[in-house]
Amino acid sequence: MTKKILGKKDLVLFTVSAILLLDTLASAASVGVSSIFWWLFLSVVFFIPFALISAEMSCSYPAQGGIYAWVKTAYGSRWAARASWSYWINTAVWIPAISILFAGIFKQMFFPDLSLYGQIGIGLLLTWITVLVNIVSLDVGKLIPDTGAIFKIIIFIVIIVGAFNYVDEHGMANDFTIAALKPDWQASFQYIPAIIYGMLGFELVSASSEEMKDPARDMPKAVLISALIIIVLYMLGTVAMLAAIPAKDINLVEGLMDTLYLLFGQSTAGKTFAMALGIMALFTFFSNGVTWALGCNRAAAEAAKTGELPAIFGLASKKTGTPLGASIMMGLVSTGTIVLYGFLAGSNEDLFWSLFAFSAVIFMLPYIGMLLAFVKARVEHPNHSRPYKIPGGLFFARLSAYSCIAVLSFAIVLFIYSPEDGMQWSVFIGVVVTLIIGELAINSAEKTKAETKEKLELVND
Repeated sequence: MTKKILGKKDLVLFTVSAILLLDTLASAASVGVSSIFWWLFLSVVFFIPFALISAEMSCSYPAQGGIYAWVKTAYGSRWAARASWSYWINTAVWIPAISILFAGIFKQMFFPDLSLYGQIGIGLLLTWITVLVNIVSLDVGKLIPDTGAIFKIIIFIVIIVGAFNYVDEHGMANDFTIAALKPDWQASFQYIPAIIYGMLGFELVSASSEEMKDPARDMPKAVLISALIIIVLYMLGTVAMLAAIPAKDINLVEGLMDTLYLLFGQSTAGKTFAMALGIMALFTFFSNGVTWALGCNRAAAEAAKTGELPAIFGLASKKTGTPLGASIMMGLVSTGTIVLYGFLAGSNEDLFWSLFAFSAVIFMLPYIGMLLAFVKARVEHPNHSRPYKIPGGLFFARLSAYSCIAVLSFAIVLFIYSPEDGMQWSVFIGVVVTLIIGELAINSAEKTKAETKEKLELVND
């Protein structure tokens, strides 16, 4: 019997750990002061509707595997397998991106002359530590996301308070006027998708539904509490970073430490404090990878157990019952990705963005399936028990889902084609190749499943 170890506090911290990303803060601030407009606008048309949909689905259909199970119920095994593959492979590709972010800040703090290849080596080490954490039991593994979430909240609050003090003494680094808040469409297009990306993940903990104490009771509250924490900290954190550093000078990898040193690094005590916060930030990057791997590996394992992904994904640890096969496969794919893209990149910032954009497109595709599954469930099963239900009836439910689909589709296009830089061929080719590999893996799993069924029928006859 599966141990019920995830309470409401764990669900809130797990969700905050999954969604509240310090790298998203730098990407958003790079847009400039108009990023405040985008946080507000996207909160209304995407973040809040998506949070409400996730809350309803999580407590109404609390099945192990989360998004995989929801798509399967609505559209069958093949589409569920595709969603599960995209969900899993995104994390396998994104972990190298977050590892490079870790390595870049590690370099900035301790080894300024560390080469890109040295940073890749650190990324590889971090990747396999993440794999090991995924193999231990969840009551141990959950400590990483819980601690990471607390550290993130502390860092965001410290940056916000520090920025107010800095502005009082030095003034604003950027012009916070009504005119500056108006969106600069050309400048915004490159990083708006990163803001949208930073709003995803409310459903992740649902992949561990069987390990929750009371999903129907706890999930709606956990989603709404975490949503409030996340959006407030994102917006205030963006304002704080822009108060300290001119938008044009924000580095996607090193922008966080630049901000901390600027706010606190003027004295020995200040530098020590900034260094301590930097170490906490390093842990949060590690916890990001662990958090997503914990959810995505479980979704992939569920798909493999029913023959919709190759059987190796379904191998479980005999001691802990954790997804051993999916975790090791994730480590192998992450290793190959970070090495391949590492040879193509000219800097840690180029490497981070290429990996981030590539994984983000793959990541967003299953959410479109999830949102369509939500609409279908509302239409075809109106009397299904829903402990929490989005107010406003079917019309508002559809409006919420289609608004989210439109925003996701817009973000996917901008990740692949930038009006300023043109077609991002490395991203496009990576996405196409990944989807083709997914189809081959799914076909192989289905063929094996059919052959096994045929053999069993022959034995029974």
